Amino acid sequence: MFNFINKWTESSLILKIVIGLIIGAILGVVVPQWEIIGFLGELFVSALKSIAPLLVFVLVSSAISKARSGIGDRFKTVIVLYLFSTFLSAVVAVFGSYLFPVTIHLSAASTATAPGGLGEVMSSMILGIFSNPIELLSEGQYLGILFWSIVFGIALKSVASDNTKEVLTDCADAVTKIVRGIIQFAPIGIMGLVFTSVSESGLGIFTQYGQLIALLVGCIAFVAFVTDPIISAVATRRNPYPLVFTCLRESGITAFFSRSSAANIPVNMQLCERLGLDRNFFSISIPLGSTINMEGAAVTITVMTLAVCHTMGIVVPLPVTLALCLISTLGACGASGVAGGSLLLIPMACSLFGIGVDVSMQAVAVGFIIGVIQDSCETALNSAGDALFSATAEYHDRMKRGEPVNYLGEFAK
Repeated sequence: MFNFINKWTESSLILKIVIGLIIGAILGVVVPQWEIIGFLGELFVSALKSIAPLLVFVLVSSAISKARSGIGDRFKTVIVLYLFSTFLSAVVAVFGSYLFPVTIHLSAASTATAPGGLGEVMSSMILGIFSNPIELLSEGQYLGILFWSIVFGIALKSVASDNTKEVLTDCADAVTKIVRGIIQFAPIGIMGLVFTSVSESGLGIFTQYGQLIALLVGCIAFVAFVTDPIISAVATRRNPYPLVFTCLRESGITAFFSRSSAANIPVNMQLCERLGLDRNFFSISIPLGSTINMEGAAVTITVMTLAVCHTMGIVVPLPVTLALCLISTLGACGASGVAGGSLLLIPMACSLFGIGVDVSMQAVAVGFIIGVIQDSCETALNSAGDALFSATAEYHDRMKRGEPVNYLGEFAK
């Protein structure tokens, strides 16, 4: 048994995930009635979601309490990278929608409730931050968890003894070890997730909304393989693609199937450690990125809004789309605090063009239909970008200071 466990943990996780993916797809077609297989996927994601809030809290608190001076510039850099890349993603979606305009059939009804506007999104997000910390941990509200863990870490930094800080560090290491154990079951979990997607949706979704899916996936792919690498290259003055492909392979694949940035935080933590990044930095930048680095969400909001405009024959001047990009960026950053994520922010963006909620909510319904693909690609881009820009910010800071740069860490071997 121990030999089997050792061989399992030492073998390639990516290869095991690919095998699990293939097996899950085959079983989804052959025996779609075997719901127990899908339950394995739900169990895996549930386990990650359950431990991830605690991991974020102890990691960030520990990092802040023991943080050394001199890494503040990295946080400024990574925040700029997160926000700029999200805005640029919305710009890419605008040009994609103009080059390849698509229309959607607006007849489906939706019972979901959309936020009244950007003010409502931001106010609910701010009020959520100051909720009971215990409730935030139990509900997985990461923006609030991040805020209170920073406050707790700052307080510990000023009053706690070194022994107390070491205890918190040991707790963080223990939770991290638990997470790594859960990640070893990723191939089985992904097999279950793929089984559920194939057994429930089949292949018909590709034909019914093929053009819309192609546009969304095309814009997301352009951001992942063109704009994000350009941003990283400018910041690091290095060929960005080895880092980009590493982040997509190690983080994007698992995020694609789990469809949860929160569940993928532990995966990104492990990736950053293998990239040789400073734990004091990435233990904060990764949870922060899962909250404000929402490139995929900005693409979704922009593409779906312009699809509604094209369907209704509304001509949108190119300069006006700048306002849409700003709204998509700000709305995407607050998407994690809204039930339904980025899709329920589509009516807010549509209101910019005088489109009523009755119409725009039908676009939300379409979004839920294609969500098995849209949400997977969106989450993969968001999560891989968290690791990419964390690494980019640290490499940029080290180069500026004249420090040695361990580019790609152990992946460079």
